[in-house]
Amino acid sequence: MNAFSVQTPDNYQQKCCCILVLDVSGSMDGQPIDELNSGLQDFYNEIKQDTTTADRLEVGIIEFSDQVVTLVDPTLVENFDMPILNCKGTTKMADAVEEAIKVVRAKKDWYKQTGQPYYRPWIILMTDGAPDADQNMNALANEIQLGVAKKEFFFFAVGIGNADMNMLQSISDSGMPPAPMKGLKFSEFFQWLSASMSTITSSKEGDKVNMPNPSSWMNGFSI
Repeated sequence: MNAFSVQTPDNYQQKCCCILVLDVSGSMDGQPIDELNSGLQDFYNEIKQDTTTADRLEVGIIEFSDQVVTLVDPTLVENFDMPILNCKGTTKMADAVEEAIKVVRAKKDWYKQTGQPYYRPWIILMTDGAPDADQNMNALANEIQLGVAKKEFFFFAVGIGNADMNMLQSISDSGMPPAPMKGLKFSEFFQWLSASMSTITSSKEGDKVNMPNPSSWMNGFSI
């Protein structure tokens, strides 16, 4: 049974599902988690102020440490308050992204069942480290790359601090390589993400969408 089947659509505008898969392992403690929480709140506030995006963008939040927890099932911003993240534990990264893929597939089925048009969903992974030894990253890479090739979703990885960028490269599709964040530019990243989602949700099917310039938060970006 689809976990969303008991829900009733808030509206029948074209939806964009965006799942944030967020590392809250112990290495994120201190300033990183504080900056991440601040950026998330900015993201929430900016979406809420944009009527079109607020009616179309459904945000989901999955945190991972030594456990994977879905904090927010994908929904419009009017239906939730942005949670405050706390650090603990290790890094069940593959398990968390696998869960995000399951959620995206279930949400797409629900859109179809309820007659809601939708844009291709986004899964955004943010991490500052490497996965636990028991995480099957090869299997995850295959699933991500197959899903992207079949146009099931977009996958975008953001590396924070000492993140293993080679590992993130290995699981990402070549058309959307992972991006290293400048310092702790979480607020700038979420401003960029909000602007990107607004651009997408204001577009029509078949439109070529030009995403905003990410140089404010991305390391090594050049024009």
